[in-house]
Amino acid sequence: MGAKYKLKTNRGAAKRFKKTGTGKIRFRRANRNHIKTKQSTKRVRNARRNGVMCDSDAKLVHRMLPND
Repeated sequence: MGAKYKLKTNRGAAKRFKKTGTGKIRFRRANRNHIKTKQSTKRVRNARRNGVMCDSDAKLVHRMLPND
């Protein structure tokens, strides 16, 4: 017998996080949209890469993305 109800995906989290093939959580780094002139080149360059979330924080996101 299957589940009685479906879990809803948190739509805000679905727009911000993606699961990788191995189940890790990827996210886009902050401070990438505007006012980059006052930021150092190193800071802007390192923000280009997508981050991979640590396991303790990823648990919360996994709970928000049950079906993805």
